[in-house]
Parts: sequence; structure tokens; C-alpha cells
Amino acid sequence: MIIDLRSDTVTRPTPGMRDAMFSAEVGDDVFGEDPTVKKLEEKCASLLGMEAAVFCPSGTMTNQIGIKILTQPYDEVICYKGAHIYKYEGGGLAGNSNIGTKLLKGDRGRISVEEIAPVIGNINDVHQARTSVVALENTVVREAGSYYTLEQIKKISEFSRSKGMAMHLDGARLFNALTETKENPVEFGKYFDTISICLSKGLGTPVGSVLVCKKELELKARRIRKVFGGGMRQAGFLAAAGIYALDHHIHRLKEDHAKAKTLGNTLQQLPWVKSVMPVDTNIVIFEVADGLTPEKCLASLASHQIKALAFSATEIRLVTHLDFTDDMLQHTVSVFRKMNF
Repeated sequence: MIIDLRSDTVTRPTPGMRDAMFSAEVGDDVFGEDPTVKKLEEKCASLLGMEAAVFCPSGTMTNQIGIKILTQPYDEVICYKGAHIYKYEGGGLAGNSNIGTKLLKGDRGRISVEEIAPVIGNINDVHQARTSVVALENTVVREAGSYYTLEQIKKISEFSRSKGMAMHLDGARLFNALTETKENPVEFGKYFDTISICLSKGLGTPVGSVLVCKKELELKARRIRKVFGGGMRQAGFLAAAGIYALDHHIHRLKEDHAKAKTLGNTLQQLPWVKSVMPVDTNIVIFEVADGLTPEKCLASLASHQIKALAFSATEIRLVTHLDFTDDMLQHTVSVFRKMNF
């Protein structure tokens, strides 16, 4: 038995999801003729209170498209210093959109109006870049799945738009956040111009993300998807998995969160662990004790058939997901308690 806690992207399709994929009605999506893709896009747009959506292969692509269609070369985007769009997308902001970044510290990655206001470029000063987008991430992957409330988002959005800036949301794990806040996802459409949601993380599909956007941005988004090489043909087989996940896997995310909290609570009690970030959703990040390295800990875990991820020179990340069972949780906790360095 291999227990893989490196990411919630490692899941396999469930039997029900496989059946949905197998029986999907398909067509050529680049020609706009795949009915299942259309159904997924309409479902996502309606779910988030927006008018249009574009199905893409990955969350990196949906993020990069979202930023590109909201900016011009030489603009800049404001985001958290550890934001996925900046730190984990291969320099795409610079390469794909030819823009700069204003990086903020945030409260566990959650930036605020008070941080945003002083760094907005002066539009009347030719020496400064035009600050055109504020990008939020929910949940914040680098900060152990911390999340925004809708009230926090509303305040940032209203201020940013009053300054002429658009709003993008990297909502790769948005439904993890909503599981905790219990807020209505349809409200999010009021506060963003583009929203990226990932179906292949906590929701458990094998492939796919969706960029939800205003109707007037849809054609531009599809054009950029084509330029980026994201045009897929009979993509309905993948879209069917997304529809199934939205119908069946959102409600069970609370199980992943509970397991993550159990792992976090266990790690806090161990002598080889220096500290554990607060566990808000399904991500656990902990720092190993002084004199110990993540690599040594990972080797010990691997000897017990447990996979995890080195997240920095001192940190390890664990992510719970639908393939991480109760028996696997108990085994992992037992291994943690037996480890000795």
C-alpha cells in the first residue's frame, strides 16, 4: 500500500467518474461542438455567478489566460509574494503577458486593501508601470490552505475596481475554502473578472481546469487558449469527469480537512517537528527540527510507503485527498509517532 500525500493531484478517477467518462457524448471542442464540454462550462459559469467559462487542460493555463486577457504588456499585477501565479508557473507572467509584479506579504498569503493601496502605480507618471490587476489566491497553497472570507474579498474588489484595476482569482482550491466558510459560490462572480478553478485537485478529476469570466472576455480567452496550445478535441471525456466531480465530490472535501487536522495535531506533538502551520483545509506544512533535513524525514517516510513533498529547505508538505482513506490516516499517524531521529 502506497500512501501518496505529495498533492491532491495524485488521485485516480472513482468508479462513478469512470462510468461518466466512458459514456460521455463528445464532439470537436475547438469547433465548439462538444456537448459535454459545453455543459461543464455552463455549469461552472452558473455555479460562480458569471456568464462564460472556458475548459482548459490545467490550472496554470487558466491562470495565465486570465491574467493575459486583463493586462497589456508593461502592466503589473499585485499579488501575494508566494502566489502560485508568480512562484509556481514557470515565470509565465513575464513570458506570456510581459508584465511585472508587485509582491505583498499578506496575512498568511491573504493580502489586504491596506497593503494594496500604497503600491498602486501612478497612472500619470510615465516612469511607473500601470497597475492593472489584483490577483487573489483561495486557498493559499504556500500558506497551508489559508482562505479568504467573502467579506474580505468584497472589500478588496470594491477598492481595486474604484482604482481602475481588474480582479483575478486563482481559485484552484476554491471549493475547499467554501467548505469551511459555507458561503454561496454564486456570489464570487460579483467581485472578479476572471476566476480559475481546478477540477484535478481536491475534486479528483484526472485532467482539467476552467476559466470562468465575463461574457465579453470569452472570445479573447479562447483565442489565448489556442495560442497556448490548449485547444482540445473530443474533450468531453474529460469534461464528464469534471461534471461528476462537481456533483459528487464537493460535499466530501470536509473529510479531507478533518484528516489534515488529525495529521497536523499529531505532528505538533512530535520531537522531530519544530512547528506546524495552522491547518485550515487539506494542506499540512510543517518545519522539521533544527539539525534535521526534510530529505532525511522523507526517506524515513518512504521506507514506510508514505510519500510527501519537500516544500523548502526546512519544510515538508502533506496534502489529503479522496484516495487517502481512514486506514491510511491511522497508518500514517502510527508511523509519525514511531519515527525517531
